[in-house]
Amino acid sequence: MIFLITLSIIKADTGGFVGHSAVHPDMMAAARHAMDRAVRSELLIDGHVASCGDDVSLIMTHRYGADSQLIHSFAWDTFQTTTGVARELGLYGAGQDLLSDAFSGNLRGMGPGYAELEFDERPSEPVVCFLADKTEPGAWNYPLYKMFADPFNTAGLVIDAKMHAGFVFEVYDLFEEKWICFDCPAELYDMLMYIGAPARYVVHSVRSKTLGETAAATSTQRLSLIAGKYVGKDDPVMIVRAQSGLPALGEVLEPFAFPFTVGGSMRGSHHAPFMPVSVGHAHPARFDGPPRVVALGFQIHDGRLVGPRDLFADPSFDEARHQANLAMDYLRRHGPFEPHRLPLEDLEYTTMPQIQARIANRWTPLPSPPVPATAGRPASAGAAKS
Repeated sequence: MIFLITLSIIKADTGGFVGHSAVHPDMMAAARHAMDRAVRSELLIDGHVASCGDDVSLIMTHRYGADSQLIHSFAWDTFQTTTGVARELGLYGAGQDLLSDAFSGNLRGMGPGYAELEFDERPSEPVVCFLADKTEPGAWNYPLYKMFADPFNTAGLVIDAKMHAGFVFEVYDLFEEKWICFDCPAELYDMLMYIGAPARYVVHSVRSKTLGETAAATSTQRLSLIAGKYVGKDDPVMIVRAQSGLPALGEVLEPFAFPFTVGGSMRGSHHAPFMPVSVGHAHPARFDGPPRVVALGFQIHDGRLVGPRDLFADPSFDEARHQANLAMDYLRRHGPFEPHRLPLEDLEYTTMPQIQARIANRWTPLPSPPVPATAGRPASAGAAKS
């Protein structure tokens, strides 16, 4: 009999210390206490509490499948507890990701973000849990393309018989709430047309065609679309399984050696480089950035989380961090001009509607273009003869 394991990452910003830069140690302690009780009661097989920036992330293994009311309810209650701690300490934005007054079945549409994978545990099951801060769910589009579709990043696509057939990408349209699957490499160019616009189209999962296994899952919630106004950047999370017919650990991490540009940073309204950092440096400060990503590596054995290893605490990513700082200098010098500032339609904070209303009657139609000097004149005799 097969007992499937579910790995869930559920995260929320329930209060920042200081501003939006970090999670207070007392909030982390409260979340760990709740996690320990859930493991002792056997609700969870295992659990780990982590943070990136001002978000608390609950990394959990269990046997209840994705979207479980029991697991989501536990996470909601835990975030209510950390919100209480934040309010006692007067922390910034206490409970800002909790968009409802009461839990109602699962967390869909309620504010917290989550990525979940259900799978039959392999004899050796390496996974990487990616946590990000100050960016949007489309931030995973570029690295997932590199991991699972780019042979210049992932040599296994060429030389591993279990990977050569490729992968299927499930892509969500966040604006119209619909989804599509792209069969890669056959439909790679079609897919790139969409996922190259990460503010709207987001890779939700990736599946191996040979193994029939889901290899990656992401959070796809956009708080600005849920709440109808800006309440905080989405700070997405992602799970990626590695090895044995899936990308090797080094192939999973390699995309982050380039600090590619993402939307986010100050007020969720700027382009900035995505900086891979250790857990100890996952506290954005400069202009609420640069946006950060941490990678926690685990071996899952009998549902237990063996780890984590802080995978970006590695000098081989120093050059990416250096390039990120140079790119941040370059973009910041643009000030309120694009491409540093997001296009008007993508801004999270914007006064544009108020400005438009205030100056609407001051716009004047452009004058008609002047009539050319020769217009309407008869052709000269010489021209007529020719």
